[in-house]
Amino acid sequence: MGHKPSMMQQLPIGEQNFAKLRQQNMLYVDKTEQIYQLLKGSSYNFLSRPRRFGKSLTLSTIRNIFQGEKEFFKGLWIEDQWDWVLKHPVIHLSFNRIGYAEIGLAAALTKALRQVADDFGVEVKSTTPGLLLRELILATAAKHGTVVLLIDEYDKPLIDYLNKNELPIAKENRAILKSFYSGLKDDAAQAALRFFLITGVSKFSQVSLFSDLNYLSDLSLDARFGTLVGYTQTELLDNFTDYLSALNRALPNLNQAELIERIREWYNGYSWDGVSRVYNPFSILLLFQKLQFGDFWFKSGTPTFLINLLKEQELYMVDEMRVSGILFDSYDLENMDARALMFQTGYLTVKQYDPYRNRYTLAYPNREVEEAMNNYLIGSLLNRMPADALRPVELLEDGFLQNDLPKVITVINSLLKDLPSHLLDDKTEHFYHALVHLHFRYLGLYLESEVHTSDGRMDAVVQTPTHVYIIEFKLNVDANFALAQIVEKQYAEKYRLSQKKIIGLGISFDTIKKAVRDWVSKEV
Repeated sequence: MGHKPSMMQQLPIGEQNFAKLRQQNMLYVDKTEQIYQLLKGSSYNFLSRPRRFGKSLTLSTIRNIFQGEKEFFKGLWIEDQWDWVLKHPVIHLSFNRIGYAEIGLAAALTKALRQVADDFGVEVKSTTPGLLLRELILATAAKHGTVVLLIDEYDKPLIDYLNKNELPIAKENRAILKSFYSGLKDDAAQAALRFFLITGVSKFSQVSLFSDLNYLSDLSLDARFGTLVGYTQTELLDNFTDYLSALNRALPNLNQAELIERIREWYNGYSWDGVSRVYNPFSILLLFQKLQFGDFWFKSGTPTFLINLLKEQELYMVDEMRVSGILFDSYDLENMDARALMFQTGYLTVKQYDPYRNRYTLAYPNREVEEAMNNYLIGSLLNRMPADALRPVELLEDGFLQNDLPKVITVINSLLKDLPSHLLDDKTEHFYHALVHLHFRYLGLYLESEVHTSDGRMDAVVQTPTHVYIIEFKLNVDANFALAQIVEKQYAEKYRLSQKKIIGLGISFDTIKKAVRDWVSKEV
């Protein structure tokens, strides 16, 4: 079963070195046409993308292009488009590799820059990272021609220390980064640069990057580079045919079209312009390596800090949020906005963009992220392990599929009963709302379920093969009020054509007893 046909190219899992990837003939999705557009455009650029999305490989590719190493680009789009004779010295700094956690950020930067100076055979005397950077650029340009500066994961020394107790380290690192980038401020340093690209996950304010270096072009939400990293649907189908066949053999109960749809639902959906959508490359490569579905990207870095922040800001219903573009302009260590953070770290993505009002609609990109995030949010709401979140959802699913409403009510009651009592003591409608909303959102991954949260109403719709359930929740009043609302507002009209039995279900919670007060149902 696990035998791989010999012609399958090796998957580049975790490989961030372009030259090595090409030397070993690993599978490479050709991004050189877009990279070419990038290199022909603005000379000073910033790009933010979530972790494990291919930023480092992109920088490594750019490095080989500017170093004129044509041999690595045989058969790729750029091979006969680039002037390979013209070579530039490339200063390539990756914050992932400089060891700041061990010796401190200033010392690590100083050491890394001195190493680069040695490699280029130039002498530098400065003692602070900012002055050293400026001196290194000028000396290298004088000796070898204009410089290409590539900086990868610039914000890692901040992101590593976002937990409350480590915030002082993040602030100290921010001050060091500010003085480091000030080395790029003057005209001489800019004139000595042929091209400059800096990448990270987020756009932190007060790093001086975006205030002092106001010549930086931010490509993060630029539609022209929406598919620079990540795989498009076409790239998936064109580059992974052998692996798609292997996956199909491993999952013979799905036909090819169903399999492709399942992959799309699980891993596609990341967008920065609301139009073009891409797959997370990390998840796709692991899917084809393991030949089974799983939450690979999510597991590779559990967002405890993020979950705590959501809990603190009481943000449990994070899908389908409308936000202004100002939210992404930058953010600040002292005042983290969970919504901006969720977007930058890849847990939410742009579903729609309204350019006239500069409004973004943010939503979960795909099933992998939504399911895993629901597990964590329910776990955090109920103070239990994320792994236990699925059980009640499966029981709810059984109840609806068997059209057994008493069973559904029992499950909802047991959710409340399991809660530590102090959790519910001062809980408002918002808490019950979030609890029900999350479970029904989660149920929607198995059964068709919609949860609406407009104008303070709590309602859910669950569709099984035979029934449509329209559910209305209330607090501390007779459940008949809930049922009356379903009838009065004619919620059922939308489902008349479905030929299914339409059932209205009114449920009322008793916030004192912390249980379902009563419930009623009838065909509507």
